[in-house]
Amino acid sequence: MRIGIDGIPLAEVKTGVGHYTFELAHHLALAAPDDRFDLLSHLPFNESALAGLDPQPANLSLIQERVNRITRHWWAVGLPLYIRTHSLDLFHGTNYDVPLWGGCPSVLTVHDLSLLLYSETHEARRVRRARRRLPLMTRAATMIIAPTRSVKREICEHLRAPADKVVVVPEAPRSSFRPLPPEQSAEVRARLRVEDNFILYVGTIEPRKNILTIVRAFEEVLSETPLRPQLVIAGKRGWLTDKLFAYIESAALGDRLHMTGYISDSDLRALYSSCGLMVFPALYEGAGLPPLEAMACGAPVITSDTPAISEMVGDAARLVHPTDYKALARAITELLADEAARRSLRAGGLKRASLFTWERAARGTYEVYEEALKKHRGGDKN
Repeated sequence: MRIGIDGIPLAEVKTGVGHYTFELAHHLALAAPDDRFDLLSHLPFNESALAGLDPQPANLSLIQERVNRITRHWWAVGLPLYIRTHSLDLFHGTNYDVPLWGGCPSVLTVHDLSLLLYSETHEARRVRRARRRLPLMTRAATMIIAPTRSVKREICEHLRAPADKVVVVPEAPRSSFRPLPPEQSAEVRARLRVEDNFILYVGTIEPRKNILTIVRAFEEVLSETPLRPQLVIAGKRGWLTDKLFAYIESAALGDRLHMTGYISDSDLRALYSSCGLMVFPALYEGAGLPPLEAMACGAPVITSDTPAISEMVGDAARLVHPTDYKALARAITELLADEAARRSLRAGGLKRASLFTWERAARGTYEVYEEALKKHRGGDKN
């Protein structure tokens, strides 16, 4: 069987959907060695697209298709023509898009519905595109994958997808995330100018991640307690950040706030493994992988009590309401003062994170492929 997978998320430095696409394609290729998996893009791949594969599975390829003035309209013309010309058996859209024609069944991953449900946290042009295309894509796809039961409910409710068309396949922390010995993490912290006693946030800097609440809670910790940890924000700058940076400029944080920018997985592993706490009070997530990644490295985690995140972390993290900065400040203060509680969260987090693997995600995804092929042969797309 020849399967096409959307490779466009690998045209840039990998973040959430890029990591999902990479890990899934890699583990699918390992799980089904008799099938061929083509990561397809009309854009050049980032030089790090398949970095870390040693060796690269023989049945996994990056294919950058040359386009012209007509086929550069990738989703409408270029990709459907490629599918038909190369007789693909199935296409998997890992980033909310599938072709509307081409003759083969398709699987669509919908990571979350933030563009519809939290539109104020995104750029207007992306919201307009999602409102126009998401209903169309979910109708066109033969099968849909959601990362959590929470997102499945939202897809069925807001996009009117039949429940039997949507399958939950949980995502997982990357295998590189595991506890790192203290002496190895110390070198990374020194290079990144991160102190021994620090609180960590990881993720793109954008409104849905609710970093303003972290900063306000941290300000409260500094002003109301004798604690003087460093707050480290690790992630690239995203969109609609003016309000956050204006607040940071006016806040009395001094040298206690340090922003590293985007960092590599190896550096991130060192920070996860050595932080006093990892905080992630996102307003909304489809899965919330950063808390699981942190847990896999042995970090105690404070995160949101929102449905999808609660579903993923279970009782292995301290949960707070995402907009209650005082509750977050209390949780930070209490846990920094209670080593036994942090040890308990570390142990519970390691156990919880071990339940999620990309091998299991690949098997679940392949089962969805088989169901999509079965439905397509039977002439039923809905």
